[in-house]
Amino acid sequence: MSNVPTITLNNGVTMPQLGFGVWQVPDDEAASAVTAALESGYRSIDTAAIYKNEEGVGRALAATDVPRDELFITTKLWNAEQGYDTTLRAFDASLAKLGLDQVDLYLIHWPMPGVDKYEDTWRAFEKIYADGRSRAIGVSNFQPTHLNRLIEQGGTVPALNQIELHPSLQQPVPRAFHADHNIATEAWSPLGQGGDLLKEPRLTEIAGRHGKTVAQVVLRWHLQLGNVVIPKSVTPSRIRENIDVFDFELSAEDMASVAELNTDTRLGEHPDTNNWQG
Repeated sequence: MSNVPTITLNNGVTMPQLGFGVWQVPDDEAASAVTAALESGYRSIDTAAIYKNEEGVGRALAATDVPRDELFITTKLWNAEQGYDTTLRAFDASLAKLGLDQVDLYLIHWPMPGVDKYEDTWRAFEKIYADGRSRAIGVSNFQPTHLNRLIEQGGTVPALNQIELHPSLQQPVPRAFHADHNIATEAWSPLGQGGDLLKEPRLTEIAGRHGKTVAQVVLRWHLQLGNVVIPKSVTPSRIRENIDVFDFELSAEDMASVAELNTDTRLGEHPDTNNWQG
């Protein structure tokens, strides 16, 4: 059984606070990586149509002896498929690749404000949700202005927003908006990229005091903030390390020290300007 705590989304559905991401994991490696994650105690798996590894994830899900009702599977709609009818077709395709008849969470991957289809797309998401084909629906990379437009439609408030979030980009404005509207915050690239963050002296010092790695300290920081977090790795030892973060706690001083690392530095695209559909 998994020892990962859960959070409750705004529709009452619970999801693990720590999951396993498969961004940049090739399809032929996805099954073994997800299998290693499930064996290590992960129960939440995060994929996306654009990752092109839904079939590999599906193979791992088909082979596991973990009951389906203990798993939480997330996938995302790619930008090129936004729009009402195209969304419904894309969702069907994702379900087929995953080998499932229902996912636990379906996300709009980017708002693409320059294309301006996300309101129609959201109506398709609401149909998917109403039909019971996804237990919850949400978004990814949405700014408060984009979220406001969906909320003002008067329908379903997104259950979750998955955004770039790490010690160098702590996103206080979106996090505050999420808290005010009962939207869960999920962090992608929670450890940053390229390893620079893992060499940060302040984090190294905290890790040494707790007998943990810097990655474990950063993941613990996310969890104590209330973020949902989805670290990814294809290395079994690192997969196990990333879930071994529930036997220590950062002090208020530790949390304040990490907070001082914010530089508002993005690694990915800005949601206001990213309209890529390739």
